[in-house]
Amino acid sequence: MSFESFETLVREEFAPRTTYLNTASSGIGPRRAAEALRQGTGRWADGTDSFEDNEATVAAVRGAYARLTGVAPERVAVGSAVTTHVGLIAAGLPRGAEVIVADGDFSSLVNPFATRPDITLRIVPLEGIADAVRPGTSLVAVSAVQSADGRVADLPSIREAAAAHGARVLLDATQAVGWLPVAGAAYDYVVCGGYKWLLCPRGVSFLTVREGADDWVSPHFVGWYAAEDPWGECYGPIAETAHSARRYDVMPPFLLHLAGAASLSLIEELGVPAIGAHDVALAERFRSGVQRLGHKAVPSGAAPSAIVSVPGLGDAAAALTAAGIRVAARAGHLRAAFHLYNGTADVDRLLAALA
Repeated sequence: MSFESFETLVREEFAPRTTYLNTASSGIGPRRAAEALRQGTGRWADGTDSFEDNEATVAAVRGAYARLTGVAPERVAVGSAVTTHVGLIAAGLPRGAEVIVADGDFSSLVNPFATRPDITLRIVPLEGIADAVRPGTSLVAVSAVQSADGRVADLPSIREAAAAHGARVLLDATQAVGWLPVAGAAYDYVVCGGYKWLLCPRGVSFLTVREGADDWVSPHFVGWYAAEDPWGECYGPIAETAHSARRYDVMPPFLLHLAGAASLSLIEELGVPAIGAHDVALAERFRSGVQRLGHKAVPSGAAPSAIVSVPGLGDAAAALTAAGIRVAARAGHLRAAFHLYNGTADVDRLLAALA
């Protein structure tokens, strides 16, 4: 897609009323998604919606996410929250397992393991994860991009260290998929919340499980929807769960997936490489600008990031938001996140306000 076509399509889909630089908290829904949600709500209200149509929508969402992360649709489970997916894995870990997480990683990834007193949770600096993996390590659970400050994990080194010591890797790709290419098949487990960089409504999430790693995914949340024949086994114990990753599905909210399917279609249409290049260029412009103002942003980590965190400026977030510039304060820092609906004028307005 040409730069002109990219820009034209973005203008057609988005009309933010603020300088919105807070995608790391929640993305802006495109017009096509809002329209899909309106139409779906209308069908729900007048009784013309159908389970078959809703199932086709969920299949479209599952397929789009599979294409974006390079896995087969049969390996994708859907749900409504990342913590639920992580909980399936945390509940299935054997007693005595050692789990390594990054210091300050998002609680939705960390807490399901912290609540199990019979496993060992080791918290280490993000940059030290690969070195911390040892023969007794069972699992490394890490976010591809840190929520608090945008640091990108050194995923090749983590995968290499895990493979060398027989450990598995759980990747939280919530802050990555949509702008940063993620090869889902390279990990044992990948979880992703779709309401940030994938521009879905809150309530659309994904889990992928590598073939052969199913033994650590607990069936505790299995309901009728996870049966191989849902309508044939919706009463009493399920005799046969789905043969695909659908056996890990948590009943998806259909209305939200209607909008999600539309949002994912836009991400595919624009292309993750083009979105990522756009986002990172804006982030680097801001990073250079705050340095000229005498501030030093948190280093982006193993790769350039679409999220920039600036220590010492967290207190400015409320005033900036009041002025129509939506950013966030995280861990005492000012956090700005740049996505496809932002432009250089947004960066410059933020810099001018900080100056």
